[in-house]
Amino acid sequence: MLMLAIVSCKNEEEKNEATEVAVKKKPKVEKLYGFVFDDYDVVRDTIKRGDFFGSIMDRNGVGPGKVYEITEEVKDSFNPARITAGKKYFVLRAKDSAKTPEYFIYENDKINYTVLALGDSVYVQKKKRPVTIKKREISGVVTSSLSEAMQAQGLSNMLVYELSNIYQWSIDFFKLQKGDQFKMVYHEKYIDDTIFAGIEKVDAAVFKHQDKPFYAFRYNTDTVSGKPSFYDSEAKALQSFFLKAPLNYTRISSRYTKRRFHPVQKRWKAHLGTDYAAPYNTPIVSTANGTVIASSYTSGNGNYVKIRHNGKYTTQYLHMTKRAVRNGEYVRQGQVIGYVGSTGLATGPHVCYRFWVNGKQVDPFRQNLPSAEKIKDSLKDDYFAYIEPLKKELDQIPYKHI
Repeated sequence: MLMLAIVSCKNEEEKNEATEVAVKKKPKVEKLYGFVFDDYDVVRDTIKRGDFFGSIMDRNGVGPGKVYEITEEVKDSFNPARITAGKKYFVLRAKDSAKTPEYFIYENDKINYTVLALGDSVYVQKKKRPVTIKKREISGVVTSSLSEAMQAQGLSNMLVYELSNIYQWSIDFFKLQKGDQFKMVYHEKYIDDTIFAGIEKVDAAVFKHQDKPFYAFRYNTDTVSGKPSFYDSEAKALQSFFLKAPLNYTRISSRYTKRRFHPVQKRWKAHLGTDYAAPYNTPIVSTANGTVIASSYTSGNGNYVKIRHNGKYTTQYLHMTKRAVRNGEYVRQGQVIGYVGSTGLATGPHVCYRFWVNGKQVDPFRQNLPSAEKIKDSLKDDYFAYIEPLKKELDQIPYKHI
């Protein structure tokens, strides 16, 4: 009896071990975009230059007649002709001898995707991958550049853009000093809780430049558009009526002066503008909202754009390789209006930025330019109550040092 009991236990142990091995070897089911991929023969690829929807379908056994039927059926909700090179796509085919294509999945971006049903019932579904938002706090110090400071901590270059965008009116990022420090409270987006998908928003930041802290707090005063702006610890707007410069420039090659030796005409004359040197095709942006009153070409100015911002201020941008706006068009601050070139009387790629006040050409660096709209007195108590915990959170984050 004792032997039987021992044999019985051993058989049970072997059975349990076999079950455990079976469980371990069970393959993981791949579920993406709402489909169990294991149920299909899956074609995974990236749209290449020269590809179009018809050619992709043809490679997967869908003839021209069916392609025409599909495009006609879905043209009001999805235009297959506008698929973009570099985007991922999937073709889900039936697991049969014909491998009949049943679905086409197109990644619009990391989050949004389009499902196109290819069977007897043709339809489109526009969907989003599940996104989670995670709050983060960071601190950094500049050793040579802001981008290198971010990279040193393994942070996204998107944060460089966010900080530059917030402080573009108050800090010249071409004049950062070694030892400048920054801290941020912000939110990141993640797909399926693991794949980084960008910055959701920045709640607050402080940038210590030349030992002076510049605070910035995101706050919405515009109930109509719902678009927030950034304000400092005293409720003053960080945004200015004008940007400091019309582009990300390499250097200022020539400033506003009443007397300069012209490099092309070889004579002394006034230079009533500021030259920003930059590589060819660098985007040039409007420094403020306004209406284009000239988008043209002359032998001296080359391709140029002139913008009236209001009854007092006008700006002009010269020597473009090409213009991106038309006469009469309304443009917003930061909108691309052209690209750096050397057309007209120019010896190298740059933009000559000219500035008028009440019809008189002036040096913009010597103007006391207006700031953006301030927070109304009626909202200040609410604003200070809102930023109090954010400022406390920022101040508790330790600064990094070199």
